Amino acid sequence: MGGNEFKYVQDAFQSNWLSTVGPNLTALESEFSTLVGSHSVALSSGTAAIHLGLKLLGVKTGDEVVTPTLTFAASCNPILYEHAVPVFIDSDRASWNLDPNLLSDFLKNRARLNKLPKAVTVVHLFGQSADLDPILQLCRQYSLPLLEDAAEALGAVYKGRSPGTFGDIGVFSFNGNKIITATSGGMLVSQNKTLVDKARFWSTQARDPGINYLHSELGYNYRLSNVLAGIARGQLEILPQRVQQRREIAFYYRDQLARIPGIELMPQAPYGIHTNWLSCFLIDESRFGLSQASLIQFLDAANVESRPVWKPMHTQKLYKQYECIGGDVAEDLNLRGICLPSSSSLTRADQDFVIERIREAHTLAHD
Repeated sequence: MGGNEFKYVQDAFQSNWLSTVGPNLTALESEFSTLVGSHSVALSSGTAAIHLGLKLLGVKTGDEVVTPTLTFAASCNPILYEHAVPVFIDSDRASWNLDPNLLSDFLKNRARLNKLPKAVTVVHLFGQSADLDPILQLCRQYSLPLLEDAAEALGAVYKGRSPGTFGDIGVFSFNGNKIITATSGGMLVSQNKTLVDKARFWSTQARDPGINYLHSELGYNYRLSNVLAGIARGQLEILPQRVQQRREIAFYYRDQLARIPGIELMPQAPYGIHTNWLSCFLIDESRFGLSQASLIQFLDAANVESRPVWKPMHTQKLYKQYECIGGDVAEDLNLRGICLPSSSSLTRADQDFVIERIREAHTLAHD
């Protein structure tokens, strides 16, 4: 925590604004809108924001929605909430995000068949923006709306602006593992205020104006509480510090591991700022001496938690039946990618311990 979170939470308790209305909510939305340059509404989670975002884009039963395969399930589960059909697209190696060239080929083929999807979604992975210019150009060319999942990329920059603010809808997350957290929660943003107002309406059970309990549309219990909004306000004040900390952690790993062959930091795309929300590395087993899976086991034995890069959706039991364009890059990144301890509170001593264990693993593998 940064310091002011408890003050804002105390304000909520002292004023008795504890539910889904109150000064913290109003202030959080205003402060977040100023930060990213879009209208915003605070919701109970990033997943809820994606769900409402898809509804705002008119996604309905049977509609196809293009989405990256290399992501966390929460990015695409809301497609199934609306009984729509995901179409997965592989990653590019330059950013690990959705490959614009594959998207172009897919849309060109679908246009010939007069069977374009309903919408495109993009996920900005691990703190790095996707290359949005060619994706936006394709969406404009084929008149397709774009939803950006920036849950992992708050604080990142793409050509001078916040990813999540280029498409029709953007989504951010305050989940407990994100770069800043309200323990849970999320934001839906858009340059279109009408869309944001509609999401706010839906998020409180779509209750029509008036003293009676009138409902003409389906609504959801998706609004953030005023208490958690207080935590988010305090966290938002220290976002620049958290971004700096995460980047320092990633680059310290990179520099200290530079002499070890076969372990390489996730690419840092030249078009913006990568927050390095997670410090992700690729393992070349032939050079490092161990596979990613073996290194994870070695670190676990030393009480160091590490994880693979996301398992592609097209390889999951839930999603195997759906079409995937490409997939080899995402599968390779999952097979060789490792996420090292990255918390903003990670001490230099703890990070040195992790680095020493990686050096030890490499040395033992070559003895």
